[in-house]
Amino acid sequence: MIRRLIWLFISLFLCFLIIQVVRFHIELSNREMPDQLHPTVEEKKDQLIDQARDSGIDIVITDGFRSIDEQDQLYQQGRSTEGSVVTYAQGGESYHNYGLAIDFALKSQDGEIIWDMQYDGNNSGEPDWLEVVDIAKSLEFTWGGDWDRFPDYPHLQLDDGLSIQQLQRGYRPGDDLLNFIFFIDDGH
Repeated sequence: MIRRLIWLFISLFLCFLIIQVVRFHIELSNREMPDQLHPTVEEKKDQLIDQARDSGIDIVITDGFRSIDEQDQLYQQGRSTEGSVVTYAQGGESYHNYGLAIDFALKSQDGEIIWDMQYDGNNSGEPDWLEVVDIAKSLEFTWGGDWDRFPDYPHLQLDDGLSIQQLQRGYRPGDDLLNFIFFIDDGH
């Protein structure tokens, strides 16, 4: 009798888990695309600007959140429109589309926006670009300059370990399946 009750309890618990996992995946698939930088990325972007300034380096964020349409237009550059190819990511395939990436440039002492990776405006003996990258990495950003296939030197992303495929399926930074299953029940 006790064995039957245990098996019944286990079976009911497994059914409960399966239902909750299905609910979780349905909720993910119904999520809307972000329309701005993720709050953590926004906060760390501001820290990056401040810490760079403290090191005597003025940076400019040249790009942040990008809509899918904007990404598709950028993807066409160097393909069906004039210019050089600047991305291999179509709309929905870039961390910018999920508010998890920024691009930066340096501001020279005369106020020009530059992408010169050797510029040493603060006279530290190290290129300002690499100093900014070091600061970004200390803030847990991943640097596109470390990529083998298509290095993207202005690119910084904070993806919380999520792949593009997971983001496309609706996952977002901070999602935790166990928290969803056991603690979230807001009537959905």
